[in-house]
Amino acid sequence: MSFLALALYAAAAVFGEVQYRLAAARDVTAAYNVVRPHERYLPPGPGHWMGTDNLGRDVALRLAQGTRIAFHVGIMTSLIAIPLGVLLGALGGYFGGKTDSAVVWLCATVSSMPGLLFILAISLVVGKGLAGIYAGIGLTTWVGVCRTIRAEVMKHRARPYVQAARVLGYPHRRILFRHILPNVAHIILIQFSIRFPAAVSTEVFISFLGIGVQGEPSWGIMINNARLRLWQGVWWEMAFSTLAIFLLVLAFNHLADWLRDRLDPALRSER
Repeated sequence: MSFLALALYAAAAVFGEVQYRLAAARDVTAAYNVVRPHERYLPPGPGHWMGTDNLGRDVALRLAQGTRIAFHVGIMTSLIAIPLGVLLGALGGYFGGKTDSAVVWLCATVSSMPGLLFILAISLVVGKGLAGIYAGIGLTTWVGVCRTIRAEVMKHRARPYVQAARVLGYPHRRILFRHILPNVAHIILIQFSIRFPAAVSTEVFISFLGIGVQGEPSWGIMINNARLRLWQGVWWEMAFSTLAIFLLVLAFNHLADWLRDRLDPALRSER
């Protein structure tokens, strides 16, 4: 079920990307941003199956754009955090000594900083919008990946195949990147499936505060706008936005469990 749910989310993200690119290429207002005052606050129905918001914009189309932004954030921040965490963790775990001490100190320093404030500071330096979100989340969430990879590499460096490679005179670079890292690749996949929803949730919270993406319907912006109209009985924008976040996180959590069960050598040997 998690694969089916993620496939649907991916399809919605692709649809949103195509819609966004076409509107930008034609220099017109995208359909999800078209204001229709005469269609304000329409409940879910045949014409708008997720209803409309306070400006008459279709909630379903805006939700698809929120999915597009969520996938951008999840993928781009992972491309920053995972390689950085894997590289530092592998170097610290393999070489030990002063290299490991420097990696541990760097992890402790970054993790001791208030995460949200650090992300906001980086976002303000880089600039508001998705670029700031990518840099802020990516540069502050690599610590968990680094610690996990470091622990795995420390276990592998004492195993017979690594000792044999050293006896044969293989350089450290080859031992680390061609022998050890392929044996911990399952950890990288699991970390990606864990980091993706965490990055999306962080972006939603930042956009809820008004510091994230600008001018686009992020899920956080939709929730922030919808909360002001709950007292009027306009529940659908809030309901569908929170449901989209919940189902995405749930699907990735199930995916992480499935990957761990299938790829972790320890669990495979127990079975």
